[in-house]
Amino acid sequence: MVSNDELLKKLRSAFNLNIYEAKVWLAILSRGVATAGELSDMSNVPRSRSYDVLEGLEKKGFIIMKLGRPIQYLAVQPQEILKRVKKQITEKAEEEVVSLQKLEGTDVYDELNGLFKHGIQHVDPTTIAGSFQGRSSIYAHLGSMLQNAQKEVTVVTTADGIARKFESLRNTFKKLKQNKVKITIIAPLRTERAKTAAKELEEYATIKDADLNARFVLIDNQEIMFMVNHDKEVHESVDTAIWTKSPFFASTLKTFCDSFLNGKK
Repeated sequence: MVSNDELLKKLRSAFNLNIYEAKVWLAILSRGVATAGELSDMSNVPRSRSYDVLEGLEKKGFIIMKLGRPIQYLAVQPQEILKRVKKQITEKAEEEVVSLQKLEGTDVYDELNGLFKHGIQHVDPTTIAGSFQGRSSIYAHLGSMLQNAQKEVTVVTTADGIARKFESLRNTFKKLKQNKVKITIIAPLRTERAKTAAKELEEYATIKDADLNARFVLIDNQEIMFMVNHDKEVHESVDTAIWTKSPFFASTLKTFCDSFLNGKK
């Protein structure tokens, strides 16, 4: 059974509630209907704050104020609340996407691009590098790198890695294939999950069954992202990658990959 503290933490995160709102909501769910005073006592929320909290929950659609005296509050079914919150999040996301789409092509957007291009001219190409921590952050940047590929992509990964890339980057690989970008994926196909991913990815990429004991991605022999640890050694939240634009380094690794694969024929 989930502990009360853990439940409160999950509710605050999932439904964007403050600690008092989460406590009062749990209290009214367990009671069904109750007065503000009763809910204050049950949730240990100060009475001076309970009315503000109840008003906030009512506006969010989590509770209903029952007519009559004394004023009581009714719980709303969690399933209904979940539907409402999902709808609100979706609508807000759609509005933000439309807002961003409208920004493209405007004077503001042109100004931002102009500032970036002017600023990047003063950057030493050998210093263009960065680090990313957490697999979600790594894959977000990796996706951007792949979308900008023009000619060739080489992916060197692990058995688990090829399965992850199939799940996260399948649509990106499909678009690259449509744009006639050559994709090579090198990974040890030692698990059923890896073999299944490889079979699915064969439609978009050349798959090579080999273990280079490394994790990196090369884009057009210009830029590279490499992971500093084996994925078996770190949790995904602390997985770390280094990204750099270095034609020399990228070409060296590409030559190494080609030589390794030629040697296995």
